[in-house]
Amino acid sequence: MPVWEGFLVPVLEVLSDGVERGRREMFQLAADRAGLTEEQRSEVLDSGQTKANNRIGWALSALARSGAIDRPSRGRYVISERGRALLAEYPTVLTQRVLFPDGRGRRKASSSASTTGEAEDSALDPLEQVDEGVTRYNADVAVQLLERLRAQEPAFLEQAVLDLLVAMGYGGADKRVQRLGGSGDGGVDGVIDQDALGLDRVYVQAKRYAADNTVGRETIQAFVGALHGQHATRGIFITTSRFSAGAEEYAKGINARVILIDGERLARLMIRYGVGVQTKHTYRLVEIDEDFFE
Repeated sequence: MPVWEGFLVPVLEVLSDGVERGRREMFQLAADRAGLTEEQRSEVLDSGQTKANNRIGWALSALARSGAIDRPSRGRYVISERGRALLAEYPTVLTQRVLFPDGRGRRKASSSASTTGEAEDSALDPLEQVDEGVTRYNADVAVQLLERLRAQEPAFLEQAVLDLLVAMGYGGADKRVQRLGGSGDGGVDGVIDQDALGLDRVYVQAKRYAADNTVGRETIQAFVGALHGQHATRGIFITTSRFSAGAEEYAKGINARVILIDGERLARLMIRYGVGVQTKHTYRLVEIDEDFFE
């Protein structure tokens, strides 16, 4: 049975014809392309999922996070231009080191290539395996969160980010928050108390952009101008895409305190503070109580 990286090329080969396919179909076709035997296909994990589907699922998630495949809708996959380029350059063997050259999304150097969470395929101890699995699962959820946010109306994102800020502790003792989005909003989408007494207020701008849309310096300058119009010195600009280097540099150099939150950080914060997500499983980890045995 190949480790999960061994399914990266088969998955890209299946999608190389440009046809959009569902997750269940991908399990079958990727297993066929990898030449799995019936015995290999029937191997089952303790969770009840087949080992092959588990590893193909990790491959799909990694390829999606790296931009090698796109997800037009939930549970649907299609190859991207980056995926075609990777397949052309690595037609037989593709690794996560190639997928994530900057190290983001890659396993720790001490671990082996497998990410199934099984001891025989990993150098990680059981606790590290749990942590690694949760991290990778949440990374996949983060991608799906951004996809969902981009598919909603702008007003939905505006309210979602205000809900997030309240969950993070903003809004004061009475959770005072106001959405201002719409015509005549003065260039801000919401305002929220920073402290319990409402002595200081933070103005918020939320922009629903596609993944490849970069927020430039000019947009942040316009937001800062809107803050001045409100006689405000603190603002948060949130986007479902990313910021240009010029925008980040500008935000750091101005007198007003402006925090920029890109799509990746937005998704992480939503997961951390439980906004737009729900707990799927809770696990209880125990260790020996040394005092009991003294």
